[in-house]
Amino acid sequence: MRRREFLGALGSLATWPLVARAQPATMPVIGFLSSLSPLELTSIMPAFHQGLKEAGFIEGRTITIEYRWAEGHYERLPALAVDLVSRQVAVIAAISGTPAALAAKAATTIIPIVFAIGGDPVAPGLVTNLSHPGGNITGASFLTSPVVTKRLEIARELVSGGATIAVFVNQKNPPSVNEGEILQAAAAALGQPIKIFNASTEGRIDSAFEDIAQQKIGAVIVSSDPLFFIARARLVALQSRYALPTIFADREQAEAGGLISYGAGRPDAYRQAGNYVGRIVKGEKPGDLPVVLPTKYTLLVNLKTAKALGLSLPPSLVARADEVIE
Repeated sequence: MRRREFLGALGSLATWPLVARAQPATMPVIGFLSSLSPLELTSIMPAFHQGLKEAGFIEGRTITIEYRWAEGHYERLPALAVDLVSRQVAVIAAISGTPAALAAKAATTIIPIVFAIGGDPVAPGLVTNLSHPGGNITGASFLTSPVVTKRLEIARELVSGGATIAVFVNQKNPPSVNEGEILQAAAAALGQPIKIFNASTEGRIDSAFEDIAQQKIGAVIVSSDPLFFIARARLVALQSRYALPTIFADREQAEAGGLISYGAGRPDAYRQAGNYVGRIVKGEKPGDLPVVLPTKYTLLVNLKTAKALGLSLPPSLVARADEVIE
């Protein structure tokens, strides 16, 4: 053996015990598959870790997490899911969007999967029954579709009679498309003009807003979607540029400067997902754990943004708000 090769082998042997001590073979490894990026989950990840802690696990001490981030590029998710499966992780936490959960489901029928999504888990076939999911998948949903029509009601309070309302939809995400369909049906029943705008990239978001500004749109409803969550600062900037009242699904979007948000909170779904991951690592079966749904939806009104847009919001709307940003 050459001297350089010998020294290299010796160095590898010397460091192996250190790696072994840092990551004991008995420490479970879970996979974390997200449609978002690490930056976008900075404020929400503590809830996931809290759920793990409730089940008795702390990252780096009693459990290891392999992170995979799609950063809004859904086409990356299948390969990322397959990679986690190849590493034989104990559980896959498919977080932030139905596309991540579907990618994980397509990659394995054996490794348990826990999702945290905003859509209906039954419609795309993630589970067949909420109370008894069966199979290898369960999770939590901050289910947005039941309150989509409420966002339409709010938008109608902000526009003059006959004004068209725009809806932002990501055609690459089934729940986002479903929200658009629900809104179209509800608007038709009310005689409310509505127009769907597809946006599956941040660049398309810009061009869609340009189209909206040219069509005398009265207000915009943004469907629940990981891309729109990632692009919330861009959406808020466009809302301001074109002075268009915009209604969002996530409170984080209103906190970033959006006019109004109405929906359930992501953090509780993430905490529940973390708890389920820990319980499954301990031996419980995902098919026996019921899918957790939200029990509260929050209306957040940003009066600071209303003032910047030159809007006078209906007093009744402000009075109904659970939270107001002034």
